[in-house]
Amino acid sequence: MSAGILTPPRRDRFALPRGERAWRAFAIQTVVLVLIVAFLAWVAANVISNIARLNINTGFSFFARPAGFEIAQKLIDFGDGATYFDVFLIALINTVVLTAIAILFATLLGFVIGLARLSSNQLVAGVAATYVEIVRNIPLLLQLFYWYFAVLRPLPGPRQSLNFFDIAFLNKRGLFLPYPIFESGFGALALTILAMLLIALALAWMNARHRARTGTGLHSVRLIALFLFVPPLLAAWLTGFPLSWDVPALAGFNFAGGMTVIPEFVAMAIALSLYGAAYIAEIVRSGIRAVPVGQIDAARAIGLRPGQISRFVVIPQALRVILPPLGTQYIVLLKNSSLAAAIAYPDLMLVFAGTVLNQTGQPLEVMIVTMASYALIGLAIGAAINLLNRRVQLVER
Repeated sequence: MSAGILTPPRRDRFALPRGERAWRAFAIQTVVLVLIVAFLAWVAANVISNIARLNINTGFSFFARPAGFEIAQKLIDFGDGATYFDVFLIALINTVVLTAIAILFATLLGFVIGLARLSSNQLVAGVAATYVEIVRNIPLLLQLFYWYFAVLRPLPGPRQSLNFFDIAFLNKRGLFLPYPIFESGFGALALTILAMLLIALALAWMNARHRARTGTGLHSVRLIALFLFVPPLLAAWLTGFPLSWDVPALAGFNFAGGMTVIPEFVAMAIALSLYGAAYIAEIVRSGIRAVPVGQIDAARAIGLRPGQISRFVVIPQALRVILPPLGTQYIVLLKNSSLAAAIAYPDLMLVFAGTVLNQTGQPLEVMIVTMASYALIGLAIGAAINLLNRRVQLVER
């Protein structure tokens, strides 16, 4: 018998039981399916009847009509003739950007707090535990109101802005950041950087395969990685460093130049990040606790350093426990972003499910598009986490 990776016995997901129980199970499932279809048909017939009775316009042709209103924050500019479809894209991008930033900072902060809870220093562990218990037990909407009304709104005006190294400024009108300006030749520099990144990923993959076969990494990888910085630097020098920054500067009663982030976005990003970090910290703590102590003792016995133990023993095994609930928490952050409507941040809920619904008078289509958008974003997050989870599974299939 050849040695190989032990795999669990495969079982047909849709296998039916045999014998008398098969007919009973089949009959029950058939009745349940018929009841579900009948209920959905009744709901659809009721909706169609009410639409006809109220003489409500249906269809998605309203997407092509001009919207006629402005949005406070937009990453893409469609001018004065923006249609409802353009408005939908702007609101969708605002929601995705807010969710992505909240996920990024919540993950980083959550991992730090989760590790702090496992610290041997009782003061550090106590502070981390206090943060988790307080933040988890205060409603997110209340935290959002606190950051928006109690912290950001009382900030001083533009002339008394909080100055961050003369490149970023925070006041009650928002956060003013430098804006990148891409000059001629930036495309060549970007392609060079992308090519070096692809080569770096290929080297990392080769190193991982070599380590899995031999137990040691390729000794030339670090030397080659150093040379990967040479082509981008050379391309930047030949193109005259085609990237500059438009730094905001005080002009009169407000700042000119740069990029403006409205206070509503800042409040939402802070509230979501801090709230999500409390839950992610517990996920990280439980994942690390799930690693058997014997694995760590064995790693110490063979002479591995603490950093190597964390990198090669603890974290790979902890990820198998961390990733599934972490993906769920990311989807929760996405759904919690809909609370942005409470402070008038222009996301899907406020702009599309609010303003567009009131102007068009087509609630069915607007709500279908809004729910489908949230569902598709959530499914994309879940698919990415599931793909990563399959990469770190203990048993190959």
